[in-house]
Amino acid sequence: MFSGATIALSLLSLLLLSPVTLSDKCNPQDKKVLLQIKKDFNNPYLLSSWDPKTGCCGWYSIKCDEKTARVISLDISDSPTFTNFTGHIPPSVGDLPYLQSLTFHKLPYLTGPIQPAIAKLKNLKYLYIEYTNVSGPIPPFLAELKNLQNLHLSTNNLSGPIPSVLSQLPKLESLHLDRNKLTGPIPESFGSFKKPGPDLILSHNQLSGPIPASLGQLDPDRIDLSRNKLEGDASVFFGSRKKTQILDLSRNLLSFDFSNVDFPKQSLIWLDINHNKIYGKLPVALTKVENLQQFNVSYNRLCGEVPHGGTARLQDRFDKYVYLHNKCLCGSPLPKCK
Repeated sequence: MFSGATIALSLLSLLLLSPVTLSDKCNPQDKKVLLQIKKDFNNPYLLSSWDPKTGCCGWYSIKCDEKTARVISLDISDSPTFTNFTGHIPPSVGDLPYLQSLTFHKLPYLTGPIQPAIAKLKNLKYLYIEYTNVSGPIPPFLAELKNLQNLHLSTNNLSGPIPSVLSQLPKLESLHLDRNKLTGPIPESFGSFKKPGPDLILSHNQLSGPIPASLGQLDPDRIDLSRNKLEGDASVFFGSRKKTQILDLSRNLLSFDFSNVDFPKQSLIWLDINHNKIYGKLPVALTKVENLQQFNVSYNRLCGEVPHGGTARLQDRFDKYVYLHNKCLCGSPLPKCK
């Protein structure tokens, strides 16, 4: 005869030997929504693993919470192998209430606007819509996603102005809007981002107007405003107490006196201001920048001697091409000053 304790121990051993894995689990409502998303995309081969007979937590591009088995990540990224992924972002994506990360990446046949239903995803932390043909404006409703940390909308066909209400995202750490067709100014409200402010990548657009003075209050790791039509004074980005590592203002219409700007000694590793209308001298403070790796001031209106000495070693660490096409710069590695 087996005792009750022995039988219980045997049952427990069987359970331990054949555990239910996370991939076998799936919240029924989440599964229903995912199958609707697949249908809305015309059942592409990329989503062939989304089999209604299996648990959705084991499907390609899906990640579930280990405890609740609710879907927390949807990452649909194409590759050259798959070319039949077409359509618009379906409204059904808004029906995954626990979603924290949503990605559509390298989908050249994904078209249409950014889906308004995304505004329902109140737990969303990461929104990546990149390398697609999504078009239309950047919708102001994105400011309703108060948990957003990364908002990356790079390399699409987005147009129109940047919504000023994006500055109301209290947790934003990274804002990438580069390589679109955005127009108009950088919003003055961006100076009110919670300090130090998000990495601000707005390059390769058609932005115009002056640099808002309010942006001087920000101090993110990266600022890239290159290849736009921005004008005026960008000296607000400089200062000895700044912690910015990468500052790229190249290929704009900026015009200000470079002579007296100051630089962080340790953090700055990339400074590019080429193809602008910046005038004055190269500041001696540049020689004290310890970790400068990328540097370019060509095609401006700078004058005077390239400053020597210091840890930056401007005269021998960088070749003449980073200084060319200025009004009257001189001194090694350029010709001697007269």
